[in-house]
This record gives sequence, C-alpha cells and structure tokens, in this order.
Amino acid sequence: MPTTWDEAFASRYDEWSAHMTADIAFYVELARAADGPLVELAVGNGRVAIPVARATGRPVIGIDISPAMLAQARAHAATAGVTLDLRECDLRELSLDEPAALIYCPFRSLQHLPTWAGRRRVFERVAASLRPGGRFAFNAIAFDHRIAARLDGLRQERPVPHTIRYAVGDNRIDMVLDDGATSSFWWATKNEWLGLLDVAGLEPEALYGGFAREPYTEDSREYVFVTRRP
Repeated sequence: MPTTWDEAFASRYDEWSAHMTADIAFYVELARAADGPLVELAVGNGRVAIPVARATGRPVIGIDISPAMLAQARAHAATAGVTLDLRECDLRELSLDEPAALIYCPFRSLQHLPTWAGRRRVFERVAASLRPGGRFAFNAIAFDHRIAARLDGLRQERPVPHTIRYAVGDNRIDMVLDDGATSSFWWATKNEWLGLLDVAGLEPEALYGGFAREPYTEDSREYVFVTRRP
C-alpha cells in the first residue's frame, strides 16, 4: 500500500520533532498502568518508545513503515541501553503474536493515512490486537481555519525550513521542505474519530484537549483519545 511519508524527512526528523515533548509523560503513564505487551504505532526514531521502555523496564514493540526511521530508532535505543522490538510494517497490516495491553500512536501519525477506509483498517487491526480491557491511545490535531488562513503558503524557518500548504477540499495539509520533500496528513473531525472507534468496537474512555489531561472543549486544538477494548 502507498504511504505519504517521504524518506527525505528522516534526516531532519530530530529537528522536526524536537518541540514535541509534552506527550512523552502521558504515554509513559499509560504504559506503566498496562499489564502486558506495549506497542507503539509509527514509532519513528524512538522519541516516545525509548522513554517508555526506560520507565517501564519492558521492551516496546515499535511498528513503522519507514526503514530510515527504524534505523534511527535502532541506533537511539542502543545508545540509551533499552530494548525495542522494531518491525517494518504498514499499520494497516498490524498483526501481533500476543495481544497487547497498550497500543498507542503518538504525534498525530494516524493522520498520515489518506482515507477513512485506511484508518478504519488500522482501528480494526488495533482492536483485534488488544487483549480484553487493553487500551488504545492516540492524538490528532483539530482543524482550525484561522490557523490555516495564517499559515497557508507561508515559508517558515523552524523547526526546519519548510512551507505548509492546505488543500481544504481534500482535508489535506502538505509540509514541503525546501528541497521538495513532502509529507502530507489529513485532518478529521471529532465525530469521525468517534465513528472509527465505533465501527472497530473500541470504547472511548477519555477525550482530552491536551497531554495534561485538560478537558476537551470547543476551543481545543488537539484530540487526545484514550480508548479501551471491551
């Protein structure tokens, strides 16, 4: 299946993701409460998985479609002295040998899937891969037309030089590096995410507006979901 991830982004990922730190403690707390296997979807360079493995003293199964990102995660884990079980796999084909107690997908990575059908497939595979009572947690952006109007077409120097372009008719945001490398993601509404949970048979446990577990309101710009398999 095609992916929207451009491998050229891998060389700048440390810089690209450096600002995102608030989610680590959130996912670490969920992992500490999980009695069983831990799985991170779109593990990237191990930014979250390594602190989770260190805090829990348990290996984390890391799934990613990018060989370049998995290579970085492998190197970073070795430096940190933690164990990651890294597997190259499309999230839509997730399959585990043992049902997980926690599956989580940080940094809005589910939004790299371009279609509702693709996301539904991931949610269904997650539900099938969780033990009863197991949790699935993820975060995603809530679209803000004011932010889109301000940033559309604007070149920015940080965290790396890039331009953001909005394709409103396709619910798509393109992040284009100066060398032309492009990574795209697609936004969804709260009810679309809830619909995906419903068709997969997952139950919402909590919806927060941020990683400090602040209540989700109409002014929130982040969806932070914690769900559970019945």
